[in-house]
Amino acid sequence: MQINKNELYKISRLNKNYPRYNEILKLHKEAIENGQDIYFDPETGFAVLTADFLLKRGYCCGSGCRHCPYEVKS
Repeated sequence: MQINKNELYKISRLNKNYPRYNEILKLHKEAIENGQDIYFDPETGFAVLTADFLLKRGYCCGSGCRHCPYEVKS
């Protein structure tokens, strides 16, 4: 599966009405641009995997990752 970088930046399972949606997508984009596999959620401080990392992994693990580029695994 190949996805161009501009589309990769936008992958998110968050609702667009989520209060920090734009901030999270900005952090996600910056992490990908800097070659980082994770960024930290601004609200919880939890590590979040980037779509780039998940795409390179090659499969959906079924955990509901925020930026998973694959269809939801049932």
